[in-house]
Amino acid sequence: MRDEQLIQILPSARQIALQEMEFYAFIHFTVNTFTDREWGDGTENPSVFAPAALDAEQWVRNIQAAGMKGLILTCKHHDGFCLWPSKYTSHTVAASPFRGGKGDVVREVSEACARAGLRFGVYLSPWDRHDPRYGSGKDYDDYFVHQLTELLTGYGPICSVWLDGACGEGPNGKKQHYDWERYYQVVRELQPEACIHVCGPDVRWCGNEAGQTRASEWSVVPRRTRDTEKIASLSQQTDDAAFRQRPIRAQDQDLGSREILREETDLVWYPAEVNTSIRPGWFWHEAENDQVKPLSQLIEIYEKSVGGNATFLLNIPPNRQGLLDAPDVERLQAFGAYLRKYYTHNLAPAAQLEADPAEAGHEVECILQQGGGYYLPTAVDKPVQITLRWPEAREMDRLVIQEEISQSQRIERFHVEIPGGDGWKTIAEGTVVGYKRILNLSGIKTDALRLVIDDARVRPTISFLGVYAATEASSI
Repeated sequence: MRDEQLIQILPSARQIALQEMEFYAFIHFTVNTFTDREWGDGTENPSVFAPAALDAEQWVRNIQAAGMKGLILTCKHHDGFCLWPSKYTSHTVAASPFRGGKGDVVREVSEACARAGLRFGVYLSPWDRHDPRYGSGKDYDDYFVHQLTELLTGYGPICSVWLDGACGEGPNGKKQHYDWERYYQVVRELQPEACIHVCGPDVRWCGNEAGQTRASEWSVVPRRTRDTEKIASLSQQTDDAAFRQRPIRAQDQDLGSREILREETDLVWYPAEVNTSIRPGWFWHEAENDQVKPLSQLIEIYEKSVGGNATFLLNIPPNRQGLLDAPDVERLQAFGAYLRKYYTHNLAPAAQLEADPAEAGHEVECILQQGGGYYLPTAVDKPVQITLRWPEAREMDRLVIQEEISQSQRIERFHVEIPGGDGWKTIAEGTVVGYKRILNLSGIKTDALRLVIDDARVRPTISFLGVYAATEASSI
């Protein structure tokens, strides 16, 4: 496919909003929290679900302190236990001691998010190991759609519907062939602004649950990529450490470069989501209290995912009291302090800007503030350069580059230079920019910095360029 055709593939408004959310929380909480399991089998007695001090405000407060902008709750995992009093099964919080059988975790969390301005999403497992209709075909699909409808009509605006492809055997070895298109239609009708993740058309899985990222994460990919996680053999099959740490396959490293797409005829905008848990498991286990991921590891995942044209979904599992545990809270607080330290003080607005001639209304000054438009050069046949100069040398720590993704993904290759020797020397280089690219400039002190777009599908766009210096305002 030609470059002019590639840039006709554009994100929807809901995909742009999801990308702008950048960093958001997964909350895994169900009977597994109390049985010390990762995957329940559906035989659990609802009476085990007894969080004596559940405080959704505490969850939201600490999630926001870490810099997250959304929360996706596992409303029902594979065990089939519902965190809301569903009318279509008795296997719910209504049969538990929680709030004297009058509780609704989904409501408490959704309302806490609304009060705090945090976006709220739902995870609903298509695999229900408790319900005897699983494997029956339409009867089970009806049941699943009824529950999906409850979640999408009773809890306010929903930003995300997270569906995985876990698919096991039901009674007598029956398997359910999920009616994905029907599920999607329900979401589109009831929550048209919600993105459908992973087994869905809006957001794709990065390929592992260890937080690993690709060096080049493209958003424009072949349409058939959407079907990858619908195939049971490529999705979750067993609960084991080998799966959780499965490396990204080498053949999947490049999904959308110009070379890969040259012979493709059917493309979609399908950005990646990187997901991992703050602990080894997805649910809380007391034995893992001393195994919370170190801050340095979380930072690396963040800067390679959010800073690599993907989003970052971090799971934080509440404990049996219904609270985010102390080690997790400490890590979230430290993470938020890190973001404030390294992404607050932007040096770019104080610089003198030099750039190639621009289209009227898309001058280079647009890059100095987010939401201020975008730079679009007039030249089509040479590398594009943007130079920033300061009156004196400044210490720098992070460089943030953003394309205007409403105009598609255009940049194929770039590098960054500073003065050195008799000219300029390269200090960083890359391929994808997309929604956001973060480059670590720690140790660099200079009075000038130049971004050079070496190759683009058509004239590149830059919506934001931030040069950040660390500030001691927030201790980590």
